[in-house]
Parts: sequence; structure tokens; C-alpha cells
Amino acid sequence: SAPSQSINPQSIEQDRPHTNSSQLACIEDNHESVPSQPLPLEFPMESVPLSSPYYIQRNPHEHHCYQLITRPGDLNRIKAHRQMGKTSLMMRIVTQAEDYASIILNFQQTEQSILTDIEKLLRWICANISRQLNLPSAIDDYWDEDIGSKMSCTLYLKEYILEKIDTPVVLVLEESSELFDHAEIAKDFFGMLRTCHEYTRHNEEWKKLRLILIQSTETYVQLNVNQSPFNVGFEVALSPFSTTQVQTLAARNGLELSEQRYAQLMSLLSGHPYLVRLALYHLANKTIDWNTLIETASTDESIFKHHLQRHLWQLQQHPQLYSALQFVLAHNQPVQIGQAEGFKLHSMGLVTLEGNQVQISCALYRE
Repeated sequence: SAPSQSINPQSIEQDRPHTNSSQLACIEDNHESVPSQPLPLEFPMESVPLSSPYYIQRNPHEHHCYQLITRPGDLNRIKAHRQMGKTSLMMRIVTQAEDYASIILNFQQTEQSILTDIEKLLRWICANISRQLNLPSAIDDYWDEDIGSKMSCTLYLKEYILEKIDTPVVLVLEESSELFDHAEIAKDFFGMLRTCHEYTRHNEEWKKLRLILIQSTETYVQLNVNQSPFNVGFEVALSPFSTTQVQTLAARNGLELSEQRYAQLMSLLSGHPYLVRLALYHLANKTIDWNTLIETASTDESIFKHHLQRHLWQLQQHPQLYSALQFVLAHNQPVQIGQAEGFKLHSMGLVTLEGNQVQISCALYRE
């Protein structure tokens, strides 16, 4: 199998292409800098806007991704659980390739009837790619039941999409973990994706294709090592914010917190990017004081209540996950649960993976 790319950070830093400063105002993140004047407060959303001063750079990942996206046949894999910043980073990578054609497909927008049928799935992908590139659909001209849907899709991408577009093409596949619940579909699709990536090493048309594969968790589908896209390319595993990054974000919100309060906040939220931003926003906006934030954190009066209620609702829809999390909460040390349950709870951000075991990811969820 093709090896994952070995990256030399020093050479990347020297070769890194020029960044569009008007769109990526906060691409360079100086942890020591404090705003010279108060910044307008910004309510945290699912992703951080490109021009936002509240974006925290995920060193050293971004410099690597910006360099690699300009290389023929690049494959970036961004992995983290929900609300960790995957989409925010992805949008900055896509913007770095602003002269390329870009397509973003999100598997959470796909009906279950499509996710469970490989032909429907591949036709859905081809149709969306055509539409986003403003090309008339020519799917029926390339679809041939005698050669199968995977080959039909592959030929459509090469002989129609890549030959019609003069520039490199960035194809982003968001929430690819949605396919993990459908093992046979996942094997067929990810096997085809790996084959397309292999073509980029030898074929000039395929070299125009750059892939960004975004996943919420490890795969629990058994994929042949030579047919998996998850062991090639460059992987970015996003981590929670460090104390230093939280301090930087607090400064941008115009806040000065004591070391003790930083320690309390890290214990409560374990550096969860979205929850940290939410807490700092409300403190800066004076809609809540410190003591109330801590005392009500896990109650229905909490500023985190919508986040917690969504998790509770999801758990109630999946009794196996509910029981698995109860088992985790009954222990103060990492425990072993079913692999699929562990990975799904991790994709929700409720647990951290410790080898083959899991433990609750922060004090807020335990409370």
C-alpha cells in the first residue's frame, strides 16, 4: 500500500504559499498578542467565519495542509469529534486553494435510502459535483450496469469532471463517518476512493484531484489495508484547546482570568473549543458571572443546556449508547466497552479514547 506522507515541517514553512490575508485575517496565531483595543464580541456558531478574530490556529496542522493542498493528488484527512473545529479548518484549506474548483459534500445531508444503496450514493455524488461546478449532468451517458456503479462513477469523474475543468479540483467529503454504519457500502465506497487516489500518482488528469476527507471518529468497518483511504495521505487529528490557547481566546474577548479560574475552566470543559468559546463569550458579554456559570453548568439553567439536551436526546434514541455511557460514568478510570459504541460516543465528544478503553471526556459531561 502507499505510505502516509512524511512531512518535513521546516521545508513546508519555507515553501508555504502566500495566504490571502483579506480572507484569512487570523491565520497567524500569536499566543502572546493581546488586542490593542476591544474586539467586537462574536457569538459562537458551528464553525468560525473566515474573517473572525476568534479563530485559533491549530498548529502545526494548518501550515502542512496549506502546502499539501497545492500538490498534485493531495489527500488530507481531518479527524475529530463534533464541534472541535473540523469545518473551520477545512474552510481555510479550501480558501488557500482559492484558484481551484472546490466541491463540498456532506454525508449528513444524505437520506438513509441513499446511504444504503451504493448506486444511489455514487449517482448522488456525481450529481452534486456537477451541480456545484455548474456543469450539466451527464450521468446517464456514463452509467453502464455492465461495468457496475463504481467503475461508472470513476469514469464520470475522470472523463467528464476532470477533463471539463481546467484547474485542479478540491473534493471535500464531510462527515464521512456516516457511512461507517453501513459496512458493505463503506467498503465499496472507500475502496473506490482509495483507487481514485492511487490513480493520482500516475495519471495526469487524476493528478488534478485533491481530496479532503473529514471524519468524526475512527472507522469501525473492517477495510482491506490496500483498499482504505484512512492509511494514506496526511492525517490531522484535532486536539482540544490547551490552556495557552484558552488564555489567547480569553484575551481576544477582553477577559482577564486568574490562573485558578483557568484551571477550573479546563477541568470543567477539557478545552472543548465550542464550549470554551461559549463560556468566554457569555462572561465577556456579562450575561453570566463566573460563580453562576460554574454552579449551573450541568443544569437546565446552564449556558450549555442546548448542547447537553441535544446529546441527551441522541442518547435516548440509541439505547445501546445510553447504556454504554452509563457504564463509563459508573467508573472513575478508563473502561472497555464495545468498539462501535466507543467510537460513536467518541464522535459525539462524550468520551476520550485511551487505547482500547474510554473515559468521560470532561467534568461537565460527568456532572
